[in-house]
Amino acid sequence: MRSPGLLSEIRACTICKDHLPLGPRPALQGQKSARLRIIGQAPGTRVHETGIPWNDPSGNVLRGWLKMTRDDFYDPARVAITSMSFCYPGRDRNGGDRPPLPACAASWHGPLTAYFENVRLILLIGAYAQRHYLGPRMKGNMTETVRAWRDYADGGFFVLPHPSWRNLGWQKRNPWFAEDLLPALRKKVKAILKNAA
Repeated sequence: MRSPGLLSEIRACTICKDHLPLGPRPALQGQKSARLRIIGQAPGTRVHETGIPWNDPSGNVLRGWLKMTRDDFYDPARVAITSMSFCYPGRDRNGGDRPPLPACAASWHGPLTAYFENVRLILLIGAYAQRHYLGPRMKGNMTETVRAWRDYADGGFFVLPHPSWRNLGWQKRNPWFAEDLLPALRKKVKAILKNAA
């Protein structure tokens, strides 16, 4: 099926090509009918290789958090998947991924928000997405922001940490995440998608 114009334009974007060690390969999905939008940080190398967002171990964890099958997760009519930077940004000096490049948000997030007009819930995954979309409503750090997840429901947001193996210790130190937040998240996602296309 042919992609809508905006998404095709983003997939052809080369704005950041001079700053991308593996070159541009924007990864995203969605259709105008999508009810759930997932906004992450930036693709990793595995996602860059395949061009499929969240097609890596972090994606497996995220789908587990949501209790979604791959088929449901990758249904663009129901789920829009975007990120703060659509291309793999490269490694920093400490061996982690570099922050998302700002040109993506500046160029594309406004048009994407207008395009996904049927979205009823936005998952903000990680501090970069939270900072961009919550602005001054974000708490002092990511943990405080996620702990205050109920405060953002009125804006149609659900805030989450990044589902990376690096955050396993964080989850152990914050048992409320699995006990309180995840059941509420699953219930909300199920309700949002129940009547979706």
